[in-house]
Parts: sequence; structure tokens; C-alpha cells
Amino acid sequence: MADAAAATADDKAPPAPAAPALPIKLLIIVVVAALVAGLGGAFVVVKMLGGKSEPAAAPEERKPEPQAKAESRGDGGGKHGAAAAPGAMFDLEPFIVNLADSPEIRYLKLTVKLEAENEAASAELSARVPQLRDTILVLLSSKDSTTIRTPQGKFQLRDEITQRVNGLLSKPGVRSAYFTDFVVQ
Repeated sequence: MADAAAATADDKAPPAPAAPALPIKLLIIVVVAALVAGLGGAFVVVKMLGGKSEPAAAPEERKPEPQAKAESRGDGGGKHGAAAAPGAMFDLEPFIVNLADSPEIRYLKLTVKLEAENEAASAELSARVPQLRDTILVLLSSKDSTTIRTPQGKFQLRDEITQRVNGLLSKPGVRSAYFTDFVVQ
């Protein structure tokens, strides 16, 4: 009897309704809309963050100026205060020299500009161009390519050029040497 009751209960129970299947078109539309909304939101966030980083760069560029002024005041004048105002620039013709590399032959093409403290120093530099070129040529040809290719080597070379040029003048009048062309081949 229990079997008969179970059989009649199965016949009376309607089959479980199947979950209505979402149409494929509706599913695709929902996924595409979610992607578009996500990409649009990401674009807006990037634009907003990108816009804020540009003004942030401007104050960083302004920061060195107050620091330089503070250094010149704290130092008591002299060299730092004079460095704030650019001096007269003295151009030298380009140098092309063989470097001191032993197994290979390497060349250096270098254009140097000297910053003179005043017009009197610039006039003295003009009168001594052959001596300046000779001094710098001897210095450059004593260098090898591995040392002058590094940033530290370039800074050292700049300092050595400044020292040697000031050694030629009756009164040191060159603040710094600047490289406007530097090619090692």
C-alpha cells in the first residue's frame, strides 16, 4: 500500500517548473553594457588623475628656486649669489680628438661653452683662444671612452676644463663649462 500511495503522489505532483532561460541576446546586451560602463568609468578616473598630476609638477619645478635663494643667503654671498645671475657665454669651436683608448681608436666630438663671470673675463678668453683650445685638446686626448661616457666622467671632465681654463687666465673668471655637443664614436 505504501507503494501505491507513493505512486499516486508522484502522479499528482506537477513537474518542477524549469527556470526560464534568459535569452542570449539579453545576456549579451547586459555584458556589453557592463563593459562599456566599466571602461567609461576607468577613462573618467584616468582623466581626473591625469589632470591633477600636471599642476602637481609645476610646484616641483618651482621648489628649486627658493632652495637656491636660501643657499645663497645662508652662505653669505660669494659664489652662490653670483651663480643666480647667468654670466656671459663664450663659445668655442667644436673639438674632434682621438681618445686614449689603446686597442681601439675612438673619437670624441665636443662643443664647449664657457660661462664667464663678467665681460672682462670674456674679453680675456677671446684674446687667449689658441691657448684655450690647446689646453682643452690635451686634456680631452688624455681621456678614454669608458670614463667620459658615464655621467660622473662628464661632470669630472667639465670641472677639469673649468680649472684648466681658469689656470690660464690672470684672474679666475670662468664659472663653468657646458657641453652642447658630446659624441663618442
